[in-house]
Amino acid sequence: MIESVNITGFRSTRRVALVAVFATLAGCSIFAPQPQEPPPPPEPPQPQYAEPLATHTFPFDPQTTAVVGTLQATIATHEDTLPDIARRFNLGYDEVINANPGVDPWLPKEGTRIVLPTQFVLPDAPREGLVVNLAALRLYYFPKPAQGEQRVVVTVPIGIGMVGWATPEGSTKIVSKRKDPVWTPPASVRKEHAAEGDILPARVPAGPDNPLGAFAMNLGWPSYLMHGTNKPAGVGMRASHGCIRLYPEDIATLFPQLPIGTKVTVVNQPLLYKVQDGQFYVQSFPPHEEHPEAKAAAKGQRFNKKVQEKMAQRAKPAAVTVDWTLVEQVVNAAKGVAVPVTQPAVGLDQFLASALLVENRIPAGATWDGSDRPVPIRDESAAAAPVAASGGR
Repeated sequence: MIESVNITGFRSTRRVALVAVFATLAGCSIFAPQPQEPPPPPEPPQPQYAEPLATHTFPFDPQTTAVVGTLQATIATHEDTLPDIARRFNLGYDEVINANPGVDPWLPKEGTRIVLPTQFVLPDAPREGLVVNLAALRLYYFPKPAQGEQRVVVTVPIGIGMVGWATPEGSTKIVSKRKDPVWTPPASVRKEHAAEGDILPARVPAGPDNPLGAFAMNLGWPSYLMHGTNKPAGVGMRASHGCIRLYPEDIATLFPQLPIGTKVTVVNQPLLYKVQDGQFYVQSFPPHEEHPEAKAAAKGQRFNKKVQEKMAQRAKPAAVTVDWTLVEQVVNAAKGVAVPVTQPAVGLDQFLASALLVENRIPAGATWDGSDRPVPIRDESAAAAPVAASGGR
């Protein structure tokens, strides 16, 4: 006799067994180690910014000082243009452009690192009065110190004569000075403007439309002035009719300090090299079109054996070892940056990367306060009565 099978009980028993198996498997998955999400990558370290250094007045010893200032760099904001940054750090337009090739002057982009060529090799010229280096688009003032005072050198960027209206070289002096000058443009300048449809008046009164700015000083060369400007963005460029232009804040600072009769020496030295503190510094600027070095520069042959021999003679008394490969790179790159070329295994890019990274703001002690309002003269007694200033601009 075949026994009957309790199908219902069998199914229940199997169900219980399956539940137990799944429970066991579930328990294994609960208590087994779970794969961990990889930790997020560490955030890159934030750059450490130093306080920016003022770049217009430096201690000066006639016996030992050949290089002044410190190379700096900063980071552009989304609102910056290179002319903005240049004025902020008392540099001229071409100085910042040459030091940062490939950077758009008007849209440098937020986060772009900007080299600030705020170290300067002094030109070969007498250390007295005013010295202008046309190639560097820079002026140096060597005031006479009062008894017991530390000597200083003051340096500011300048604009100079455009091609065809070159600022002359040589020695002259300041022969007159005036506050709020009236500009009487020469016939040659009026003719040039008229040919372009721009009719200049015979006299331009003092005020915001006067291209001479708030202060002007006549040089001993007829029709050549040193003056301010109503277009600061043009400082540091070849844009005048031979006159020497300064930022409004710089001319306001220098105007009361420069007596009539101050000597003015104008040189054109696109290649500077000096020894200081055991280092041999080289600073190279693009030679202007009229300069003898211009043709060699256009062919990439500016550094040659003759130049090397002259530099070696300058370096010899200091018994320094010169990296001539780096020298050639510095000379031909013509970035306008003063580079020590006696450090072994340091290339130009590596040196530029070592620049002091500073906050993107006007340095403490700078002559500019960030505004475009008229700059007051420091000493009203130094200003003459407003009179006409005849000459180019």
